[in-house]
Amino acid sequence: MNVLIVDDEPLARERLARMVSELEGYTVLEPSATNGEEALALIDSHKPDIVLLDIRMPGLDGLQVAARLCERETPPAVVFCSGIDEFPLEALQASAVGHVVKPVRTEHLQEALKRAERPNRAQLSALTRPAAESGNGPRSHISARTRKGIELIPLDQVVYFIADHKYVTLRHEAGEVLLDEPLKALEDEFGERFVRIHRNALVARDRIERLQRTPLGHFQLFLKGLNGDALIVSRRHVAGVRKMMQGL
Repeated sequence: MNVLIVDDEPLARERLARMVSELEGYTVLEPSATNGEEALALIDSHKPDIVLLDIRMPGLDGLQVAARLCERETPPAVVFCSGIDEFPLEALQASAVGHVVKPVRTEHLQEALKRAERPNRAQLSALTRPAAESGNGPRSHISARTRKGIELIPLDQVVYFIADHKYVTLRHEAGEVLLDEPLKALEDEFGERFVRIHRNALVARDRIERLQRTPLGHFQLFLKGLNGDALIVSRRHVAGVRKMMQGL
């Protein structure tokens, strides 16, 4: 991973360069940047994977640099560097993947760089943007905002989608998340992998185990990954589900 260091303090740049060079798997790009304008120019020419970005700099500061990077199609990952009292909430909202406090400690730097190896904002957008917006076909992952931040759920781990008022519950192998996407849009995008069993429910075709009629005449669909729980199939969709199951 190529790392560009951006800091207006020479000693801080030298120390960070030394620390990064001692970590396996990372290369410090030369020259480093001493201000925001230099940073943008070097990012254009060197295409770093990660930018270690000082927040407080004269002229174009770190937050302004990050804001400009977010406008690009393929920005590098960003790790903010700041003094202990310099890190404002704005930085957290600027989609940086990490943050280290000066004087930087090796273990904190290593942890932040590891986080920066995960997909950055542009990569996440390309990976998780609905097909109708991206024009690149169905997504391979679904993104959801949770208390942990942005979670990426691989599509092949999704068991079902159920609509409830303005949100959709996505059930996956490890739990549930809420999506702010219409069920119809999900059906349009993933119709080859999911089947509608109710006006408010889509299930993964490859998760279907069996269709069973209850003593009261209702139809239940048992799915792999639900530990014996079942979903109700509406009478309107029973024939379609049966026909689909015959072709599995």
